[in-house]
Amino acid sequence: MVERIAAAVCRSEPKQIIEVGPGKGVLTQQLLATGAEVIAIELDPAMVAILRERFPDHPCLTIVEADVLSVDLAQWGPAVLAGNLPYYITSPILERIFRARAALREAVLLIQKEVAERLTAAPNCRDYGYLSVATQTYSLPEYLFQVKPGMFRPPPKVDSAVVRLTLRPEAEDAEAFLQFAARCFAQKRKTLRNNLAPFYGHHVVDDLPEASLRAEQLSVSALRELYGRLIA
Repeated sequence: MVERIAAAVCRSEPKQIIEVGPGKGVLTQQLLATGAEVIAIELDPAMVAILRERFPDHPCLTIVEADVLSVDLAQWGPAVLAGNLPYYITSPILERIFRARAALREAVLLIQKEVAERLTAAPNCRDYGYLSVATQTYSLPEYLFQVKPGMFRPPPKVDSAVVRLTLRPEAEDAEAFLQFAARCFAQKRKTLRNNLAPFYGHHVVDDLPEASLRAEQLSVSALRELYGRLIA
């Protein structure tokens, strides 16, 4: 499984790889074997000590002892990012990845399966929501494969999955559009009329062809087109 993840990270033969949370260096070893330069960001001092003992003075490895949420990922690159992301910090790390998208080509992430399904969800399905729209605004997400708990030691209580995000550095007006998308999904079961009227007025929203729909019924491109009409 580690070889399979490494192959997903290295499909484009990156010269530089940012690894988030390398732990004891199992994936790190596979990545270094490709000849790429690896920047390993690890918060746990015990794991940092293991990495330094396992890879003493490796010419292609830079170990950064830090919290990834305090690190500017854009200081490196162009790079591919790889990481096994804990559930509780998946969203903030995604935000940092999107912020650094000009320096990152791709991100290959091992995350909780339910989150992977949300990132890659299409309209009209249970998992499609604001996180789907934000991810698909900043990247082209792909669900690659599932990872069962038995692949880990100790095994977690949830299934995991590997996703690839191909970053879109040209995402224009993304922050303003996503603020609009957040309003659309503010109360997911309500119609766009109910969610948007407080911001744009009933006299405007009631005339929209989409007023009676819910946000989950609109694709990212349809939401963007609606946003363009409202701010015109």
